Amino acid sequence: MAKIHLIGGEKGGVGKSVVARIIAQYLIDKELPFLGFDTDRSHGSLLRFYSAYASPVIVDRYESLDAIVEAAIASPEKRVLVDLAAQTHDPLTRWMEESGVLEMAAESGYSVTYWHVMDSGKDSVDLLKKHLDRFGARLGHVLVLNQLRGEDFGILDRSGLKEAASALGAEVVQIRRLHETVINKIDAGSTSFWAAKNRTATDGTGLGILERQRVKMWLNHAYEQIERAGV
Repeated sequence: MAKIHLIGGEKGGVGKSVVARIIAQYLIDKELPFLGFDTDRSHGSLLRFYSAYASPVIVDRYESLDAIVEAAIASPEKRVLVDLAAQTHDPLTRWMEESGVLEMAAESGYSVTYWHVMDSGKDSVDLLKKHLDRFGARLGHVLVLNQLRGEDFGILDRSGLKEAASALGAEVVQIRRLHETVINKIDAGSTSFWAAKNRTATDGTGLGILERQRVKMWLNHAYEQIERAGV
């Protein structure tokens, strides 16, 4: 069955694109074929870091979004990875509901999973409730607690939404904090995570030996989380 993975969360600045890049690197390292779609017209991370795998998609044009499902049906052996920019939830939802994307999934041989990327703030919790209320069990869910954007998820823990999501079959995963200097160097150099963990400073990434080691350990933990969620 073809698998469509939507990497979202609606709120800007929660680290959706970093999570999309981690999953893309995981698929590459595990030699799992995939197609990427990037909805960010100005700062698309998949287009920037994994251009060989990614294509742009325009969320307010149905024919552009249709390409996501058509690609999944045409190439069921490939995962489909969609990096959703902030403020794309409403047009994406309209397209899904008016096009019957979830209703036709089983008969057309694909599944859809929404990776809800969260920081530690209340806005992320409120948006998660809105998302679960809207889709319920019709959509696969993965809650991504992104410690790059805060490590205290007490608001989420007290909300009861983790338990509600788990009751719908959701997985809860964590992306650990990575030293800020390292992640800034990676982004400043437009470096893929593969290059960041494998190339020496003399190759142009600017990462020292222990910085590369920190990236490797961080990615290894992220890969364990991704495998638990299933891609």
